[in-house]
Amino acid sequence: MRVLFLTVAEKAHAYPQVPLAWALRAAGHEVCVVGQPDVVDDITRAGLTAVPIGASLDLAQRVQEGSTAERQDDAGQPAGVEAAEDAEEFPDPTVEMPLDELRPEKLTHDHMQGLFATWVMIFQEMSNPDLTDELVEFARGWGPDLVIWDPLLFAGGVAARACGAAHARMLYGLDLIGRMRGRFVAALAERSALVRDDPMAEWLDLAAECYGGGFGEDLVMGQWTIDSFPGSMRFPVDHHYVPVRYVPYNGPSVLPGWLREPPKRPRVCLSLGLSFRESLGGDRMSVGELLEAVAGLDVEVVATLDAEQLATVARVPDNVRAVDFVSLNELLPTCSAIVHHGGFGSSQTALAHGVPQIALPSEVWDIEVRAQRIEQAGAGLCVPRSQVEEITADRLKGMLVRVLEEPSFARNAARLRTEMRGTPAPADIVPLLEKLTAEHSRPEGSCGSCS
Repeated sequence: MRVLFLTVAEKAHAYPQVPLAWALRAAGHEVCVVGQPDVVDDITRAGLTAVPIGASLDLAQRVQEGSTAERQDDAGQPAGVEAAEDAEEFPDPTVEMPLDELRPEKLTHDHMQGLFATWVMIFQEMSNPDLTDELVEFARGWGPDLVIWDPLLFAGGVAARACGAAHARMLYGLDLIGRMRGRFVAALAERSALVRDDPMAEWLDLAAECYGGGFGEDLVMGQWTIDSFPGSMRFPVDHHYVPVRYVPYNGPSVLPGWLREPPKRPRVCLSLGLSFRESLGGDRMSVGELLEAVAGLDVEVVATLDAEQLATVARVPDNVRAVDFVSLNELLPTCSAIVHHGGFGSSQTALAHGVPQIALPSEVWDIEVRAQRIEQAGAGLCVPRSQVEEITADRLKGMLVRVLEEPSFARNAARLRTEMRGTPAPADIVPLLEKLTAEHSRPEGSCGSCS
């Protein structure tokens, strides 16, 4: 069978797909990974076939332009016509309309309708007509049996429909869209048909019609969803999920000599993530405060900081080893705790190795809610995202001492590791994916084309 993976043009989105792509290839299936040019090198370095489509996303440049426009507005200066247009094309809904809203009293029909209307503008831009056209053209030519798509790239379901393939989402965190979609559809059902306004359905219906299809909930949710998050911490959503064990892949790496020796005292990893320093506008908290928090503790700290980050601090404490990059999959088995930014790869790799966590989350996607669920499970601590930029070294030091000295954190982290290890590995779910693909595929030529 032929399997097409579709990823957002960021390594943080591409990397979680790699182990399953490897497993499918090892089982004898043909695999390709489709994404914008920005992510092609990351795909090929993983030993997979990349198919570039669309224009470069250039997320770092867009974040920088957005920050510049925001600073100009805050200073009372006009941001300019171009900045204003960008703000309209790329709205930032994370503050006023976050998908991670959990409070039932907030989730009224009107709130959720406005939320989806806002997020559709983002989703439309990510799956813009040019990218969707190119994806559909490739899919019709290559003929995948199964399309596995990033939950933010709804063009994946549209393209699968257009070529008759089965299709599934592959999550990289909590299913915020699935949870919110389920509540919204239930709220719509209680309203008269004359006043049902569904922004997602309206957009995806138009997108699919161009290729001979129409709207169905599978265009939002996939025909099924592959989920690597621990089952005990998932949202209860009425949908077909295929659990899979999270297998860490952190990109190409070399095991350094110092990591081959066991630590002489408790080791702590400090990481602020590659995505934030490379494309998401930099760190949200002071690197100096972080290093001051670990200074004087009887621990060995491995801090993944680059030269630009280190240039912001007056000194590096004697117990800190600063390295630009080291694979967390190799480092964390030697660690007693990790302090990190809350990213999916960092938190999942820590869970996979049973390492207690301290998360310093941002407003990006599900980071704070996911960190809160890890804290609720007793496997770590989470700083509210509204307090991250003001956190002091003393407060962080107190949290780290707790995580290191209170045995419940290590015990609960080990429990979650055991749960993850009991979940089917990527190779184990290949037969199920083959079965589901056979059940959901349609005969070639069953879809029309745009007139």
